[in-house]
Amino acid sequence: MSRIHNQAVSDLLANDPAQNTLTMAQALGITEGEVIRALPSEMVTLWPGSQSEALLRQLASWGKLTTIVESCGSIFEFKGPMPSGRVARGYYNLMGDEGLHGHLKLDDIAHIALLSKPFMGTESHAFVFIANDGRCAFKVYLGRDEKRRLLPDQQQRFLAWRQHDVLPVN
Repeated sequence: MSRIHNQAVSDLLANDPAQNTLTMAQALGITEGEVIRALPSEMVTLWPGSQSEALLRQLASWGKLTTIVESCGSIFEFKGPMPSGRVARGYYNLMGDEGLHGHLKLDDIAHIALLSKPFMGTESHAFVFIANDGRCAFKVYLGRDEKRRLLPDQQQRFLAWRQHDVLPVN
């Protein structure tokens, strides 16, 4: 990551700390992954993309999460559990009976960012899957209860995991 990008991201944060990473990327003409990688260490921990399958298998036991996919300016959002999956034909295939389904090209994930950045004025934490080209393939946000509070067990585990360079072994 260049010092120019780091400084530009730092300047945007100083002017508007609530600005989301996609908006910051668009303002700077860089990828969202580049913005996330330039955030200060108190906001982000980076894991290698090779941890994607193991992380997704763990997330299948976390309960309610919010999965976000941005495509061509549209944002798809799914609230519910991450289904279990298995690898076949080069994809990690989400195998839920209902809800979220998909085929994830995990070989294209360069980094997983554990992102802690307020969103719309509230504490927020997400696993951001950053592709080799710097774009965000998808994001998985921690779940919230009916009063929009983060689920405490997820929050505690996420913050503990932020202290590690790779997914901790249970």
